Amino acid sequence: MTRVVAIKAISHDVCCRNQFDFARRTYVVVMKAISITTERLFSRSVVIAKTHSRWLLFTRWGTHFAGWKFMAKGTNQKLKMLYLMKILLEKTDETHSITMAELLDDLRGHGISAERKSIYSDIENLRLFGLDIVGEQMERTYHYRVVHRQFELAELKLLVDSVQSAKFITEKKSNELIQKIEGLASHYEAGQLHRQVYVAGRVKTMNESIYYNVDMIHTAIAHNAKIRFQYFQWNVEKEMELRKGGAFYEVSPWALTWSNENYYLVAWDANEERIKHFRVDKMLHIEIMQEKRDGRERFRRFDMASYERQMFGMFGGKEEIVSLECANGFAGVIIDRFGKDVTFFPKDGEHFMVHVKVNVSKQFLAWVIGLGEGVRIVGPESVIGQMQNEIARLSRQYGDFNPHSPEPAHSMQRQDVHDQSASNGT
Repeated sequence: MTRVVAIKAISHDVCCRNQFDFARRTYVVVMKAISITTERLFSRSVVIAKTHSRWLLFTRWGTHFAGWKFMAKGTNQKLKMLYLMKILLEKTDETHSITMAELLDDLRGHGISAERKSIYSDIENLRLFGLDIVGEQMERTYHYRVVHRQFELAELKLLVDSVQSAKFITEKKSNELIQKIEGLASHYEAGQLHRQVYVAGRVKTMNESIYYNVDMIHTAIAHNAKIRFQYFQWNVEKEMELRKGGAFYEVSPWALTWSNENYYLVAWDANEERIKHFRVDKMLHIEIMQEKRDGRERFRRFDMASYERQMFGMFGGKEEIVSLECANGFAGVIIDRFGKDVTFFPKDGEHFMVHVKVNVSKQFLAWVIGLGEGVRIVGPESVIGQMQNEIARLSRQYGDFNPHSPEPAHSMQRQDVHDQSASNGT
C-alpha cells in the first residue's frame, strides 16, 4: 500500500513538472514570436494560446498576457463615446450637421482613433441613451446632427434676457452666467445668444456676495434656523453705511422673492411681531443661528403673491381695504396690478368700482396720482385723508420752489422715503 502511494506521488510530481516545463517553453516561444512579428500581431488576430490556466490573447487592439497590457491606438479610447456626444452637441443643431470624416478627425484631435463601424454603433447607443441624433444623406455623404436639446434656443434667449435684466446680479456674475447658458447650445446658436447680450451700462448691484447670501438664506430655511446680519444703505458720498450703527438684525427667514428687479428676503421679526422684508444685496455678514425660527403660525397662511400685490415698491404701510373708482379704460391697469381675481362693480356706463387690499404708503398714493383722472380713491376716509395730506405736501414742495434756497425741497421727500424704507428694512 505504501509503495502504491509513493508511486502516485512521484507520478503527480512528474506531471506537474512536465506541465510547468511545457508552460515555460511555450512562454519563451511566444515572447520570441512577439519580438519578431509585432507588426503582424497588431494588424490582425494571430494567436490564442493557453498556458497552464492562463490565456494569452493577441488581438488587433493590443496584446494582453497575465495582466500585462500593451496599449494600442490612442490614449483616450475609453472616453470615445463621451467625446463623440460632446462633438455632436457643440458642432451640430437643427440647421448644422457633421460628416463621418469630420467626426473621426475631431476624435483624433482628442487623442482617439476609431473606425467608422464603431462610430455607427456609438451613435446608435447615444440614441438609445436619449440623444436625438438624425442622420441623412446629402449627395453622396452622410450627415449627422442633434435636432432636439434639453433647452430650445428660444428658452435660452429667455434665460439670457432674465440674467442681463436682473438688477440684483452683478455685471461680472451676469457675464459668467450667460457664458454658462451659451454652453447649453451649439457653437452656432451660442453666437446668436451672445449677439443679444447687453450687460455693460445696465444698473447692477455692486455686492458680489449676493449669491452666497442667497445660498446662506436657503440653508437657514432648510434647517429651520434664524439668521443674523448687518444691513447697509448708500450715503451721499456713495459709500456703504451700516444701518442701526452696525448692530446685527436677527430675524426668522421664511421666503425669498423677486420684486421690482430686486431680490428680497421675507422674514418674521419677533421683537416687533410682524413680517419684514430686506434687500438681499444690502445684507452683509449673514450668520445662521442655533435658535429655531419664529412665526410659523403667521406664515402657515401666508400668501406670497398676495403680499407682493399689496406692497408698492416693496415699501411698508398699514394694511387697508381701499375702494377705487376707475374709468373703464383702466380695467387692464387694475388687472395687471391686482390680478384677475378682483371683482369689478359697475358704477355707470363709464366707470366701475373695485375694492383692493393694499399696504397704504406714499408709493401707493403716488401710483394713484400717476394714473391721473382715470383712478380715484373713494374710501376709506383715513386713506382719502392721507392722499389730501400728500397733495398738500406736494403743493408746498413745488408751489413756491426756489432752486437757490439753502435747503433743497427734495430733502423732505428723501427723508420721508428713508423713514418709510427704514420701517421695513428695505
